[in-house]
Amino acid sequence: MIPNAITATALCLGLTGVRFAIGGEWEKALASIVFAGVLDGLDGRIARLLKANSKFGAELDSLADNIAFGTAPALVLFLWSLKDAPRFGWIAALALAVCCALRLARFNSRIETLDQPHKSAGFNTGVPAPAGAGLAFVPVYLWLVSQGSGFEAWFRSWPLVMAWTLFIALLMISSLPTFSWSSLRIRRSMRLFALAFAALLVAALAVEPWWTLLAVSAVYLVTVPMGLASYARFRRRRANEAQRERPTAPAPAAN
Repeated sequence: MIPNAITATALCLGLTGVRFAIGGEWEKALASIVFAGVLDGLDGRIARLLKANSKFGAELDSLADNIAFGTAPALVLFLWSLKDAPRFGWIAALALAVCCALRLARFNSRIETLDQPHKSAGFNTGVPAPAGAGLAFVPVYLWLVSQGSGFEAWFRSWPLVMAWTLFIALLMISSLPTFSWSSLRIRRSMRLFALAFAALLVAALAVEPWWTLLAVSAVYLVTVPMGLASYARFRRRRANEAQRERPTAPAPAAN
């Protein structure tokens, strides 16, 4: 019940973000969906900690992710900017929601598949749904931090928002290997530094949430090509190991 309740809360927060967007309360809309992403990162870990994994929980998690990180961000972006596009604003918003659903369907269809090269190497395939939702809001973060500078109208312009939304949608359904939190292992000597960093990150989110989310988004985007290079090195190392383990054919006997 506990992890499923957390998942249901994340779903409600995603839809609450849409409610705030309808009222023009953009900061509250973004905060609701971002907090839903935090809960999404906790429910699976709590389920494993309590040994409460279930098929029901896995299905509920995917449905909640589709609504909170696909449908809700698409509607928020449409209400914020894409509704001003003459023809294709709604199509761009739909692209984000549909690509999120396709990514989750691909993930679910491969849960019981043994041959998953990215997963076995500790990588995700494409950008996960919560990360995709956070990245899709980068123009909104820029708009919020640029208030009064004269650039806020540019960040809210529908051509920019449409191009960025389509880019993030493609990242979500791409086959790019991206780093997975589950593969992160912190050395014992670095754990105090990691705790200090986590505490400072929470403090930064409380004091300057939009600048902090911009920085987190930039760091994540930098890790995308890094993940591609890291996975390429992993494949080369795996191929070399397989080559060394392959038995050599005996030399032909001399006449």
